[in-house]
Amino acid sequence: MSDNSSHPPILKLRNIRRRFKLGETTIDALNSISLDIHAGEFLAVWGPSGSGKSTLMNIIGLIDAPTEGEVHFDEQDTRVLDDDALTEFRSQKLGFVFQNFNLVPVLSALENVMLPLQIQGVAEHEARERATAALVDVGLERFRDSVPDKLSGGQRQRVAIARALVVNPRLVIADEPTANLDSENSRMVVELMREMNRARKVTFVFTTHDQRLLDHVDRKILLRDGNIVSDEVTA
Repeated sequence: MSDNSSHPPILKLRNIRRRFKLGETTIDALNSISLDIHAGEFLAVWGPSGSGKSTLMNIIGLIDAPTEGEVHFDEQDTRVLDDDALTEFRSQKLGFVFQNFNLVPVLSALENVMLPLQIQGVAEHEARERATAALVDVGLERFRDSVPDKLSGGQRQRVAIARALVVNPRLVIADEPTANLDSENSRMVVELMREMNRARKVTFVFTTHDQRLLDHVDRKILLRDGNIVSDEVTA
């Protein structure tokens, strides 16, 4: 990881709390989380189930708003953005990878990767070229016409990574991207994300409960009961 200490973080969380109401019960999913993420980092948030990892990812990804606290992305205070502005902000600056892949089953691999570009209004020929290049990057160009059901779990997740990267995001967020994969495919997916992080200089934040994957990261944050227990730079 390069030294980013002289540059402002691309993402800054300050005193983030997230509470949920379940009937008469209030659950504190996150407790006063403060966190900076710098450009080029490859960062894992890990911890047991129920520690608040997915809640934190939803806030980092501007999908959910905190109950209290501030989220600044590229020095933009996201509290002042309305729903339409947040949607545009996410589509321009963020890529997402999900544990269930979230591919459209009736679309080919190429069409799935083109989808976020088409939502942005990119012309058909340019979207096709960029999506093809993204599939080449993840080693799936010969599967471009295959629908998800014809692909293995590891291949589907590689398509999802291509889809996340095709918009040239500032930050890719991957919530348990290996949860539905065997150990070998899990390792390959994390190694691919690491390769894309280095080659494209794209910042990655992913969650995992598999400690074996932490050998590939340059920073790891342990979350437990909604609190950051440790924040360790490993490279």
